[in-house]
Amino acid sequence: MRGLGPVVLGMALLAAPAAWARDGVEVGGNSAFSKLVPAESVEQTAKTQYLQTLQQAKQQEALAPANHPQLVRLRRIAQRIIPHAAAWNPRARDWQWEVNLIGSKQINAWCMPGGKIAFYTGILETLKLNDDEVAAVMGHEIAHALREHARERMGKSAATNLGANLLSQLLGAGQLGQTVIGGGAQLLSLQFSRDDETEADLVGLELAARAGFDPRAGITLWQKMGAQNKGAPPQWLSTHPAGKNRIAEMEKNLPRVMPLYEQAKKS
Repeated sequence: MRGLGPVVLGMALLAAPAAWARDGVEVGGNSAFSKLVPAESVEQTAKTQYLQTLQQAKQQEALAPANHPQLVRLRRIAQRIIPHAAAWNPRARDWQWEVNLIGSKQINAWCMPGGKIAFYTGILETLKLNDDEVAAVMGHEIAHALREHARERMGKSAATNLGANLLSQLLGAGQLGQTVIGGGAQLLSLQFSRDDETEADLVGLELAARAGFDPRAGITLWQKMGAQNKGAPPQWLSTHPAGKNRIAEMEKNLPRVMPLYEQAKKS
């Protein structure tokens, strides 16, 4: 959205509610707390931390080369999902998307703000994920970035720890956000709420379905997660186990996304 005039920006804002009214899942708008922290600052911080993570993996000879079969597969799946991202967040059109694979036994994957994606070989090999299940994982992680959950958590931290109302009046919301960013926020260690996780599940289902991946794989994915962890939460969702309620919520929303999947298969 940078460089667009106020008229175009206003049109984009007016168009935003249509994203929630169209066919697919319904999760409402993004949290107002995210507005306390500048998106550009969060995305720049994400880029810096992403590069640091990749450099560390490279030093440990754990960063997969571009011709690694699993990385080729991940990037192919991402190429199908990413075109559907902007419907959920217009900023995604300008993101410099990246997908990388890190050699590790961790059952883990994530997407930082700005479209910086990483998978660990452990989640692919241990759970023996098929393409539809990989799309469910990737859709879930991309959804966190599109819904700006990290930015929201940082905004809530600002409101709680710094007194958002007072500082916004004295400094302006932008400076408040810079204060939070300058505090050394570690994006990989941020923990999302149950509501955030539910949103990511549902938006991820829709992203996968629109990309032509079977959204029912989201159910088998979480069943595999539960079996692997024997009921304990997996490492990548340390405070938010899948559980029967989570799977039930996805099952309830399958009728909303299955037509999208069927339509995508025809196109």
